[in-house]
Amino acid sequence: QVQLVESGGGLVQAGGSLRLSCTPSGQTIYTTAWFREAPGKEREFVAAINWSGVSPVYADSVKGRFSISRDRVTKIVYLQMSSLKSEDTAVYYCAGSLVGAIGQSMRTTQYTYWGQGTQVTVSS
Repeated sequence: QVQLVESGGGLVQAGGSLRLSCTPSGQTIYTTAWFREAPGKEREFVAAINWSGVSPVYADSVKGRFSISRDRVTKIVYLQMSSLKSEDTAVYYCAGSLVGAIGQSMRTTQYTYWGQGTQVTVSS
């Protein structure tokens, strides 16, 4: 069984920064991704990283502003968000897969395990 717990969300002004954490328990996850869901919109991909931490993948909308990383000891996956914009406001979800074949997939259907979400609100 795998559980994912997100933390680190909150209210921040535009241009500010936040760091989200995804703490896993249970089996070792191969790929961890962050998705977000804004009110009235579909859940969208943000970033993904595999167990090795090599070649993370980002959505075009966050490239250059967000950085995903994985601590090899604690296995916690972080999402460092900088230069935040009002359009980054959403509930952010951590997702995990035990299947290596998915690579750093951008598709929600490829991920089996999901956290409860953490709210990020960016005020303009």
